[in-house]
Amino acid sequence: MPQHKIDPQVQELVATIGNQFAVQGEFLCGEEIHSGHINSTYSGTFCLADGSLQRYVFQSINRKVFKDPYTVMRNVECVTRHINAKVLRVKKDLGGQTLNLFPARTGGAWVEDAHGGVWRCYNFIEGCVTYDVVENTRQAYQAARAFGSFQDLVSDLDAGSIKETIPDFHNTRKRFHRLMQVAAEDPCGRLAAVRDELEFVCERETLTGVLLDGIAAGAIPLRVTHNDTKINNVMIDAETDEAVCVIDLDTVMPGLALYDFGDLVRSATSPAAEDETDLARVQMQMPMFEALVEGYLDSASDFINDTEIEHLAFAGKLMSLEVGIRFLTDHIEGDVYFKTHRPNHNLDRCRTQLRLVERIEARENDMNSFVRKVRKGKR
Repeated sequence: MPQHKIDPQVQELVATIGNQFAVQGEFLCGEEIHSGHINSTYSGTFCLADGSLQRYVFQSINRKVFKDPYTVMRNVECVTRHINAKVLRVKKDLGGQTLNLFPARTGGAWVEDAHGGVWRCYNFIEGCVTYDVVENTRQAYQAARAFGSFQDLVSDLDAGSIKETIPDFHNTRKRFHRLMQVAAEDPCGRLAAVRDELEFVCERETLTGVLLDGIAAGAIPLRVTHNDTKINNVMIDAETDEAVCVIDLDTVMPGLALYDFGDLVRSATSPAAEDETDLARVQMQMPMFEALVEGYLDSASDFINDTEIEHLAFAGKLMSLEVGIRFLTDHIEGDVYFKTHRPNHNLDRCRTQLRLVERIEARENDMNSFVRKVRKGKR
């Protein structure tokens, strides 16, 4: 039960939306969940006939970010149905430990409000917490194991059944060419101050096509992937400190398992903030990387192939470079995409990513050796 005062408008909103979904019990109270930066999220508590309480999550999709919320919902519906069917066959009971969509009373997977807002209803996963920053190797292991488990559960789902909601999201080669185009135009006169960063990226142009060429050659398969592998998208059991399930499926699309793992390396191995100005603080912590590899291969080694495994360390470097390219592009273009809170904010972000690329390059042989060691132990 919520322990603080409830906003009457929020209460009315949650009651109205909740009544449109096939949930059990009578509405008792609702509250806004102030986590996440994109969608509007609320919890609703309902009283069942036996007096017990049941909570649900109601979420409105941000249509400014997701231009086609219906495709997003069809993707989420397809993935959650597939995962839950597999879990039920094994466990015979979901036990509240998987993400599950509750249908609208009309039978669909979502409802629309009077203002055109698209709403969905999830089960509330009790007894779990999320973390915004990877604080230790145990958390790194659990996050990697959770995303590996997610990929494993959908590894037999045809990637063609999931639609691409953000075209070329991880096409690093196109990201590079876009940077070159913006640099040539230099609309804000910022190019002269970022020559070093641009040269750094240009020296690594060949990296941008490595995984794309692997797809074209048939060595790296297209899979259903999460595409937002931050630790705060993993529900952690508050008592056991073990990963329970992955949430936030709005960016689920056809992609590469390596993109998901690479973004984990990018976001979890350095202790520095994404916009850190003291670049000496940017490090590639081997213990964190090792925990990510162990967690990921503990759950994903049965379905990923040798080529994918050989590129796990490379993927961390590539994703760091890609995000650095995106920040640099936005800085040169005048900060039109990412929100900024100070002068040169996107340039600071770019520099942390490029420094991480350097840190990974310095340890890449060690990283590859560890991957091979873990892989050998699982054969």
